[in-house]
Amino acid sequence: MKKLVGFSYLLAIYLFFYFPIIILVAYSFNQSAYSMVWHGLSFQWYQQLAKDTDLQVIALHSIIVGMLAATTATFIGTLAAVALFRYQFYGKKLLRTLIFILIVSPEIVMGISLLILYSSLKMPLGFWTLLLSHITFCIPFVVVTVYSRTSGFDKNIFEAARDLGATDAQIFRRIFVPMLLPAIIAGWLLSFTLSLDDVIVSYFVTGPGFQILPLQIFSMVRLGVTPEVNALCSVMFGLTLIIVFAANFVLRKK
Repeated sequence: MKKLVGFSYLLAIYLFFYFPIIILVAYSFNQSAYSMVWHGLSFQWYQQLAKDTDLQVIALHSIIVGMLAATTATFIGTLAAVALFRYQFYGKKLLRTLIFILIVSPEIVMGISLLILYSSLKMPLGFWTLLLSHITFCIPFVVVTVYSRTSGFDKNIFEAARDLGATDAQIFRRIFVPMLLPAIIAGWLLSFTLSLDDVIVSYFVTGPGFQILPLQIFSMVRLGVTPEVNALCSVMFGLTLIIVFAANFVLRKK
């Protein structure tokens, strides 16, 4: 009886999370122009999506920004996490507090503050302002993800490496990176996901000359959710699954 209750509870949780996604994917094959009215199976919306070159360019913009932001934020965040774990310096506790404040800070506050900063610096809104903004809000998540991995490290390992003549660069490359690799990959995936689906911050810091996919989808659903939007979201969900499975394949135990 306890197993049945536990299985039912687990099934209810999974249905709560994944049933809306299943509905979205199912209605992306709807022949009707209205998403909530089923008129038969059709692949016309995927064909229309494949012919929409403007949407493909916008999707490419999102992927480029996401990959650049995730890579840069992962590099900076990993160095920051290692510094917080390895060294003692003035203002260390304050820095850790500020990192958590950035995570819990509302996105609209960050978006407006970054917009004021770019306006003060006379920076034109576009690709660079968008990229810098995405790097900014991704770094704290990488720092927290990587730093949490260091909680189980034995500091004697690094002292032994120093006694054997290893420099800080060698310790970082040969000890820290291999031990932190799962957290680094997790931080990169988290940053890429945050960058790929961000709407609020991107709305304030991007210009009319550079469009990304979340803002385009947001403008499309204002007129109603069409099967083409469902098809686009299904493709994005499929790409996300591929990335997750690839990460699990890389991080699997021998």
